[in-house]
Amino acid sequence: MTVAIRSDQYADLSNGMRLHYASAGEKGKPLMLFVHGFPEFWYEWEAQLQEFGGDYFAVAPDLRGFNLSSMPSDLSAYKAKHIVEDLRLLAAHLGYDKFVMVAHDWGGAVAWNFAIALPQLLHKLVIINSPHPYLFTKALAEDPEQKSASAYMNWLRAEGSEAALAKDNFALLEGLLNGMGRSPTPWFTPEVRARYHECWSRGLTGGVNYYRASPLHPPTDDHQGPLKLQLNPEDFRIKVPTGVIWGERDIALPKSLLNGLEDLIDDVKIERIPEGTHWIVHEQPERVNRLIRSFL
Repeated sequence: MTVAIRSDQYADLSNGMRLHYASAGEKGKPLMLFVHGFPEFWYEWEAQLQEFGGDYFAVAPDLRGFNLSSMPSDLSAYKAKHIVEDLRLLAAHLGYDKFVMVAHDWGGAVAWNFAIALPQLLHKLVIINSPHPYLFTKALAEDPEQKSASAYMNWLRAEGSEAALAKDNFALLEGLLNGMGRSPTPWFTPEVRARYHECWSRGLTGGVNYYRASPLHPPTDDHQGPLKLQLNPEDFRIKVPTGVIWGERDIALPKSLLNGLEDLIDDVKIERIPEGTHWIVHEQPERVNRLIRSFL
């Protein structure tokens, strides 16, 4: 049975943000919130909405700065704490005080922060290729491989990166999704391409501002980033039962970022997909759905 997706809904939040969201299933069933990354939007989760809309109220918002949601112009509006608050207010707007959160990439960064700050609101957390903030901070400060793999973050933080991404009909962004330029990906069909172009044409500054507003990036002479942070790992402990799915062929986020994860989460199960890349949600949606279900 295919569950219909409604993609025409908006939530006006008490903090002034308007979030666009898609959903599948009936309000009243347990809430599952799906949180996308960069350079994506709610559509990243189409297969998951269809799968979980049968027994959950499955909701995938466009985060602030993306697609059809509010795009504040102030850079500080993109700090993680504000995105966490958006998701808390969205769940409350939908009528829920506890839910399951599934997140990828930048959505995962927000979700880790959410679980640290508001564990009482989460039944379960599912993270897909998104590093725990404490481990990522350490790797950016100390690991030459990670500094090299994350060099693109400083490029995105620079002025004018959104114009470069939009140039030649979004050629750079397409290359990012389409095999990172290494091999074409079957999932990036003409229809999917058209959906992404439609999203990107609404503006890229909001998405890029997530990188600009974050202290997590490879250190430079001008911006020390993680080098100036003195962190206590216990402040980053995850007390929510957590499932982690990791495509091990992720170029930007190598599998070494999983090392030590068990020490920071009270209850964690890690599923590695050796042939999967950063875009495992698109590459193997049925497998990802099965793994999410096994965590639940």
